[in-house]
Amino acid sequence: REWTMKTSIVFLLCISVFPGFSQGRVVREDETGFAECDVFFPGQVPPEGFTEPFHVKICQQYNKEPRFATLYSTKDKIPLYSAFKFTKPAQSEEENWLVEPQIDDPENDLHEMVHEADIGGTVANLGANQALTSDYVGSGYERGLLNPSLLNEEDFQVATYTLTNAVPLSPALSKSWHRDIGKVVEQALIPHCSKMDHLYFLAGAIPSSVRVKGKVSVPESLWLAACCDAPEGWSLGLVKKISDENSLADFTVRELEKQLLPGVHLFKGNCGEDKQNQEKREAVLQAVSQIRSGEQVETSDNQETKDSGWVRRVAGIIATPFIKLLELLIYIFVELVKFVFYFLWLVVKRIVGTALDGVYSLWNGMVSYLKAVSMVLISIPYDVGRVIINIFLGFLQIVQDVVSLTCRILSIPVGFVLHLAAFPYHSICAIPSVLKDMATGIGGTFSLVIDATAAVLHGFYYLAGHIVKRFVPKGSSDD
Repeated sequence: REWTMKTSIVFLLCISVFPGFSQGRVVREDETGFAECDVFFPGQVPPEGFTEPFHVKICQQYNKEPRFATLYSTKDKIPLYSAFKFTKPAQSEEENWLVEPQIDDPENDLHEMVHEADIGGTVANLGANQALTSDYVGSGYERGLLNPSLLNEEDFQVATYTLTNAVPLSPALSKSWHRDIGKVVEQALIPHCSKMDHLYFLAGAIPSSVRVKGKVSVPESLWLAACCDAPEGWSLGLVKKISDENSLADFTVRELEKQLLPGVHLFKGNCGEDKQNQEKREAVLQAVSQIRSGEQVETSDNQETKDSGWVRRVAGIIATPFIKLLELLIYIFVELVKFVFYFLWLVVKRIVGTALDGVYSLWNGMVSYLKAVSMVLISIPYDVGRVIINIFLGFLQIVQDVVSLTCRILSIPVGFVLHLAAFPYHSICAIPSVLKDMATGIGGTFSLVIDATAAVLHGFYYLAGHIVKRFVPKGSSDD
């Protein structure tokens, strides 16, 4: 909190020391209109019908003076319209983009528009309700001004470079919109409004569902409403579709209001639309039509100016062939110079390329040769070590074979002696087994003889019984 207070004091000092510091004030909800910036609306009555809670009214100031008014949508993070008056244009100023701290942090002590980089940690939720520079970086869109800087003098021009006055536009569309608006205002509107301080502008955008980085709404279309409430007043509406950068349709203010939110009224009493000077309006529409078709609009009724215009036109017709011929000669000369430089560039490129290819080939050859030599030098110790190791292993194999053969030769008599020494032991130990086998054989033979004799006797008995039964007559049943 102490650091925030110190930073706020520094900003206040900057404002007092540097009077060019841009200022803006977010108008409170309980305030009617745009406070000091009501002067940018006819009868000091702002448009009606923009009543959403996310619509924020900003009085854009510079050098403590109101410069234009903006209605900002914190939902779409783009301005819905900016109200301003035409001032004498100044030379183009360097873009110096600012942000409005109070849109994101209403309790903040900073009541002026400041550079985004200068308010690092002093603003809570920075970017929550408004677009920041980072939302446009790398998006393919640029910050298109609703209140164009080209229609403002120096102090007013600097004040237009605020992100609360910018919408995402493609570079081509932004250039086309500002070019068309500049021509319409300077060539069609200003010449037909007798009092410059009674010419009011509303430049707005209709948000779409397309969003840059999911945050900032890309406009569906751009519109401009102009009101001249001088005694001979008129009003006009223009619309440019985003899908067609060359489109520029004119409408009445009432027709334009129907394309905006329901219940919207842009100018008090529609800028006296019911009592407008139709001749002035027709002249304005004709001038707009000429601008659309690419013609130059005459902005003065002075006959001398018309005559001088005809003189210039005739002189232009006469001088056109010579100008075209001069342009052709210049074109041929430029093309010849370009051809010569291109030819020299090709020659230099070919020579340098050949030299570089030769150097590259020589370098590759040297590298390959040094690589091969290095590999040979590295392989010599390896091969010598491998031969020595193979010789040692061969010697060990010979020793192993001699020892194995010696062991085999010595094992022959040792086995024979061992078998010869073990023969008496095995012979004596086999006698009981042999006697047992003999006894078993004799017993088996005797048992076989007895079984055979019994079988023979049984056979004779069976035969005798059978004979007796066959030849001896049977007795009676009583017997």
